[in-house]
Amino acid sequence: MKAFLILEDGTVFTGTSIGSEREVISEIVFNTSMTGYLEVLTDPSYAGQAVVMTYPLIGNYGITPDMESCRARPDGYIVRELSRFPSNFRCEGTIQDFLKEQGIPGIAGIDTRALTKILREKGTMNGMITVNENFDLKEILPKLKEYQVGDVVSKVTCREPYILKGDGPKVALMDFGAKNNIAKSLNKRGCEVKVYPASVSASDIIASKPDGIMLSNGPGDPETCTSIIEEVRKLYQTDIPIFAICLGHQLMALANGAKTYKLKYGHRGGNHPVKDLSNHRVYISSQNHGYAVDAATLDRAVAQEAFVNVNDGTNEGFSYVGKNIFTVQFHPEACPGPQDSGYLFDRFMDMMKGAR
Repeated sequence: MKAFLILEDGTVFTGTSIGSEREVISEIVFNTSMTGYLEVLTDPSYAGQAVVMTYPLIGNYGITPDMESCRARPDGYIVRELSRFPSNFRCEGTIQDFLKEQGIPGIAGIDTRALTKILREKGTMNGMITVNENFDLKEILPKLKEYQVGDVVSKVTCREPYILKGDGPKVALMDFGAKNNIAKSLNKRGCEVKVYPASVSASDIIASKPDGIMLSNGPGDPETCTSIIEEVRKLYQTDIPIFAICLGHQLMALANGAKTYKLKYGHRGGNHPVKDLSNHRVYISSQNHGYAVDAATLDRAVAQEAFVNVNDGTNEGFSYVGKNIFTVQFHPEACPGPQDSGYLFDRFMDMMKGAR
């Protein structure tokens, strides 16, 4: 069946329908990862977005037990070519069947290189995936321009607290759309991890007397998370060690008076170089974000810039002055992606041991 991707600038791509045949309007973003498409599909940070995979062949090893959340999270999926015959000893099914089961509409067979160039040159824009061959562009374009991602954190956070048992430090993980490997990375280092919904109050977390607090990644515009920012501000005022990733990094900065802004087309992929300013080493990182913190708006008496993006100079992390708090914009749990920055979990472990 034919499918169409319609961008808000009026560009139309024609391809083949994959997955669900329902119509969807979403923000169109691209990811440059060469592997790890299942982790991308199940990353809660993609809620409210349709993902373009720049690598041309997707699905060649099928569906494996590597999900980063309980279900697929993007609104749509866009690829050049979808492998029809996956081959891997861990394969449990095809990506086509997975998309259908998850109700995710998609399109294959389009020129994803041309699409990515449009998004790079004009910036991220909204689009529609549809199988309706009789679409009316004049009716659709105003709808595309009106679309907003909105409150997506509440859609992807856990509904009830749950615990990953461990014999080491107790960590409270605020789930704003956390990838599974964040909790696993702490748990495999011996931590007992209690995962809380995004709506949890700071007082409830403090009352549980954790040895450390983790603020997770998540989707959407950080400045819309006003109630969460208030709770993060209360956590900042304690002496509990805090490690924050991606959206958590942005929320901690906002809680301390900083500003965030939307990047032209975001950072999404497994090959982004970041420089650790404490040792001047460069690490290759996994990233997935469309917003960044304006480092110039955060008082240097409050926090010092700790990491920068080597490609464009944007902020990638802070170390908070007089506090056991550090935050990063990238993903040290890296699923998918390189393991270069996994040492940051060890740094957090040392912080908790020192505080104890």
